[in-house]
Amino acid sequence: KVIGGHTDSPNLKVKPHSRRSSSGCTQLAVECYGGGLWHTWFDRDLGISGRVFVRNVDGRVEQKLVRINRPILRIPNLAIHLTSASEREAFAINKEDHLTPILATEAKKALTGKDDDSEGWKSRQEPLLLEMIANELDVEVESICDFELNLFDVQTASLGGAYSEFIHSARLDNLASQTELNDDEDISLVALFDHEEVGSSSLSGAGSPVMGDAVKRISAALCDGEKDEDLYAACIQKSFVLSVDQAHAIHPNYASKHEKGHAPKMNAGMVIKRNSNQRYATNAVTGFLVKEIAEKAGLPPVQEFVVRNDCGCGSTIGPIISSSTGIRAIDMGCPQLSMHSIRETMGVADLTNGLTLFKAYFKYFRDVDSSLEQ
Repeated sequence: KVIGGHTDSPNLKVKPHSRRSSSGCTQLAVECYGGGLWHTWFDRDLGISGRVFVRNVDGRVEQKLVRINRPILRIPNLAIHLTSASEREAFAINKEDHLTPILATEAKKALTGKDDDSEGWKSRQEPLLLEMIANELDVEVESICDFELNLFDVQTASLGGAYSEFIHSARLDNLASQTELNDDEDISLVALFDHEEVGSSSLSGAGSPVMGDAVKRISAALCDGEKDEDLYAACIQKSFVLSVDQAHAIHPNYASKHEKGHAPKMNAGMVIKRNSNQRYATNAVTGFLVKEIAEKAGLPPVQEFVVRNDCGCGSTIGPIISSSTGIRAIDMGCPQLSMHSIRETMGVADLTNGLTLFKAYFKYFRDVDSSLEQ
């Protein structure tokens, strides 16, 4: 039994050559990752996080995690007085020119002497950025030899609504769908992948061999390391992937964007996602099994999501894993609003519904599956 999900979200990543300036401002060169609602990144308080490669005195290179959790960057909007009516109406963004965040002013940097004459890799990096990273990690600037950094909104999650029934937070898609394993007599695992937002074709994405390899190694372990094709085939046939990714709740201001009979609501139950063109892995059997499990757990009836015929459909890791391994799968998730915004919204009850379903899946799946005649 597998629960699969992804951990990445659309964001702005610092480019390999971070140094950039314009009109007296020190900026950072950034690259768009995934399909973000980029206009929501304007006028937000942004910090930086990621990993840094630090060379120790003995010459060995150590990887360190860094998080500068304060508003050191900002992407300001253009004042209304400087935009035409047509520009305001369109709010068209050039992702290369308009999403470059401001770090400091050139004048302030000159007064504090924050500049350098470095060569090589460091000559292409913003000295202020390197200094802040060094201070955060308590290392020397000279010891930093590379990094992989992301921007993030420093505002923390909050409860909202008259009855505090909503959660407002960054990266609900898809951190709200993560879970952990408890004691289980069956063979169960949680698989969390990267790069779903850009297609999953990577070393750490769902398109890698890791899921198939895991099943092969587990089946081999059950045979004391001996290869048994029959056992492996049996493992594949009896396995199941609960592919969990956030779902689109109906938006009260844009209700026409949903198919009328398949419009999930927040705080009203988990959502099964279906698409006849195989953008989702759900089929009649996998959908039925999960609905049975939800009923056994006493959860609200599972909601259904299908896109309109005149609307494109997203996808996720379910079809990728199922097609590459032959394991049955279903795509489902918690309903939310503002997907891929810098700040998203979901229902408080849906977090509980999700956790309850995950536990029920590990507890009841084998019984429910065996009760269905093949």
